[in-house]
Amino acid sequence: MLSVSLFICTLILICITHWVYRWRNPKCNGKLPPGSMGFPLLGESLQFFAPNTSSDVPPFIKKRIKRYGPVFRTSLVGRSVIVSTDPEINHFIFQQEGKLFQSWYPDTFTAIFGQQNVGSLHGFMYKYLKNMVLNLFGPESLKQKLLPQVAQAARSKLSSWANQDTVEVKEATANMIFDLTAKKLISYQYDPTKSSQNLRENFVAFIQGLISFPLDIPGTAYHKCLQGRKKAMKMLKDLLQERRTAPRKNHVDFFDYVLEELDKEGTVLTEAIALDLMFVLLFASFETTSLAITLAIKLLTENPAVLAELTEEHEAIIRNRENKDSELTWQEYKSMTFTAQVSSVIKADNLLIYAARCTIIVLTTTKVLKLTSSLKLQVINETVRLANIVPAIFRKSLKDIQIKGYTIPAGWAVMVCPTAVHLNPDKYKDPLEFNPRRWDGVELNGASKHFMAFGGGMRFCVGTEFTKVQMAVFLHCLVTKYRWTAIKGGNIVRTPGLSFPDGLHIKISEKDN
Repeated sequence: MLSVSLFICTLILICITHWVYRWRNPKCNGKLPPGSMGFPLLGESLQFFAPNTSSDVPPFIKKRIKRYGPVFRTSLVGRSVIVSTDPEINHFIFQQEGKLFQSWYPDTFTAIFGQQNVGSLHGFMYKYLKNMVLNLFGPESLKQKLLPQVAQAARSKLSSWANQDTVEVKEATANMIFDLTAKKLISYQYDPTKSSQNLRENFVAFIQGLISFPLDIPGTAYHKCLQGRKKAMKMLKDLLQERRTAPRKNHVDFFDYVLEELDKEGTVLTEAIALDLMFVLLFASFETTSLAITLAIKLLTENPAVLAELTEEHEAIIRNRENKDSELTWQEYKSMTFTAQVSSVIKADNLLIYAARCTIIVLTTTKVLKLTSSLKLQVINETVRLANIVPAIFRKSLKDIQIKGYTIPAGWAVMVCPTAVHLNPDKYKDPLEFNPRRWDGVELNGASKHFMAFGGGMRFCVGTEFTKVQMAVFLHCLVTKYRWTAIKGGNIVRTPGLSFPDGLHIKISEKDN
């Protein structure tokens, strides 16, 4: 009996040992990049999600580059991943979208954003949804409709905030932008008397668990995130059904376009795809921009010389008007050279990384840079290079791929790391220093091997202009009519995305005329 028990225990031990060995040494028809797969199932997820306060390359990435080189393997949330910090490999991956690679995100992201989210769709369907979004938030719509609406929202909220003792910038601007975007998308307006219908509240729970360890157990951030999605999706579905019972002839919001498309014969659009798209658009539109505005106010507060130049630009716009009380025009918006430098924002890749994070101009204490129109692109490029709003861009290999002596096995995830590219000292001298002149003579209208702040390939960001309009108009209304004082908060944490754990609290007051 003892020998049988010993035999069974030995067999179990052998099986476990074999399983662990296979986990740490995956099969490959070639040579895998070096690296560690971490613990079985868990991988190296805990190290990847560990918070840090550095603006440098994340410790998780930096440590492995030093040990393994620019390309290495790991495992995150149960998935085998090839991490690339190599500019040439990254560029190759983006250019081979739909051929050798396709957009992919972990199953946990899919659970949050939906099975039919825009990031999970490819080819014709992705282009179809992209064109739908451009019809609503593209340049013509911005110029003709959205600009005055954004200005009105900013003026109204700033006037209200000036009557408060303190304002938490991140939450206040998120609410402002959500109200505007929800109105444009679904004609939604929060009714305080109906607390059960607070759509924004569900997105708060969603945001808190988006970048957290994917443990779906009551009480965890991830579980709350999933519950927030469930409630938000129910509200969106109910709103869509209500609209279907009383369709409108004129296109007032995005739901009207969706309903028209759903009713077309032979349409490729489904209700599930439409609702997932609406969910992602609502989230991406307000979360990214509110974080960028918060960073702008924080850094403008810390750099009074930058604030003074920004204020002068906007006051000059008003002085040059025939009627100083007239509305902001598209031509005036496009003339905001310095503002474009301060308010450059990213919502990169496929709107799934919650990310739009933005670093605003930082000047040395001994020398103020003279920022002219010739520096516009240089400052934007340098700003977003340092921002590293998107900490990771994911793809999946469609077949075994040989590159630079390594094999990327079919079905493996590939994680492009923009931070390591943008802070590479071999390409950028003193990479953590803000130096717009490093871009002198550089023609850069999109992505390159050494610059991918806006994504790359066919999924290059299409929503940047809408976010820039919101930021530029908000700053225009703020600096021409108000002043502010920092009260508390402003600390930044990356996990790996950017957050303000204690907010940024300021006191706003009207300027004396």
